Amino acid sequence: MTQANSDMLVALGSNLPEPQGSPAANLVRALSELRAEGLNVCAVSRFFETPCFPAGAGPDYINAAVRLCSDLDACAVLEKMHRIEARMGRQRQTRWGMRTLDLDLIAIADRVLPDLDTYRHWRALHPQEQRLRAPDELVLPHPRLEERAFVLVPLADIAPDWHHPVSGVTVTDMLAALPRDIRQAVRPI
Repeated sequence: MTQANSDMLVALGSNLPEPQGSPAANLVRALSELRAEGLNVCAVSRFFETPCFPAGAGPDYINAAVRLCSDLDACAVLEKMHRIEARMGRQRQTRWGMRTLDLDLIAIADRVLPDLDTYRHWRALHPQEQRLRAPDELVLPHPRLEERAFVLVPLADIAPDWHHPVSGVTVTDMLAALPRDIRQAVRPI
């Protein structure tokens, strides 16, 4: 199934080197891999060093964001991203664990997937439950987006005026709502 050409916001992260490079090199390679998979990378943020999430779970991350312009549906893009992660040594053993590469589809234009009720359920889930459970289907926009400076700071580079389709708040305003020390912990490299 295809859809009208849509902006897709993707968060990239790495905190483990793979044999061919550092976490920053992993993100550079991931950009090449996205293009090799036929995805049109329309914008790339700066790279940022960010504290590990959750705190104490491993080395700090290198994070970035990209805007893809694609007429593929979300599942097709997600499948391509999972292939890239696997090629780069990603192992899904621990939720929110360390990784060589994490590619997260954060949002597609103003879509809410699979539906508003499912989005609200995952958005309201208690943090302890979030650590233990993952949705069995894609939920967009990412239910924790508003809480994560490591996603919002890079997104502000490439999509500062994107409006959350449920809250109506822009990336710029979501970022401004976070505590200053949390925002400042995300440093450009």
